[in-house]
Amino acid sequence: MQLFYTPDINTNEYTLSKEESKHCIQVLRKKTSDTIYLVDGKGGFYTASILNENPKSCQLLIKDKVKEYGKSHIYIHIAIAPTKMNDRLEWFLEKATELGINEITPIICEHSERKVIKHERLNKILIAAMKQSQRAYLPKLNQAIPFKSFIQKSFDSDCFIAYCSEEKKVLLKNAISKGKDTLILIGPEGDFSKSEINLSKKKKFIAVSLGDNRLRTETAGLVSCHTINLINQ
Repeated sequence: MQLFYTPDINTNEYTLSKEESKHCIQVLRKKTSDTIYLVDGKGGFYTASILNENPKSCQLLIKDKVKEYGKSHIYIHIAIAPTKMNDRLEWFLEKATELGINEITPIICEHSERKVIKHERLNKILIAAMKQSQRAYLPKLNQAIPFKSFIQKSFDSDCFIAYCSEEKKVLLKNAISKGKDTLILIGPEGDFSKSEINLSKKKKFIAVSLGDNRLRTETAGLVSCHTINLINQ
């Protein structure tokens, strides 16, 4: 099932964007009266039929709508340091979207090697991953923020921080409360600094381990997302 992204849909007739029109008519070779499926990124799943075959502005008739399609009963927020290589962060965003992440905040840490992200490009990756995995909710991608600014915010979720050290930490899978919204901090390749770890603890973030192996930043983020989902199955 091929999905099309229609974030501003609000009437019974809708015109696909130029990009989506081209993909629908020229690439997929859809014809007038064919049925296609739309998502608005806010939980709306639509069934529509094609009114014309214009590859620049394909018009549709909305036949059915399902609200809160595939809505999760928990909220997963991962604050992650951008990786040195862009493609690794992009890979994380793609796979985390497939797993059902709700929100991502890039955090700039003391040891971060990359401090600028291409927000528009990363959002396109999220959209593509949402459609590919047949989800109706687009994860929220926040602007990059310094760690010290982020940690000062108030959060209603259970809050964790994962980092490498010899100190004894509880495994994330044993720390998660089933049915509770979860926020976890994932540091850069050089890990969080001691001052960042201490500050997070002062803010009541619980230190957790993701296992015995040392993981890359993007792998740690994905393992966290997967673990939270598994516990909540």
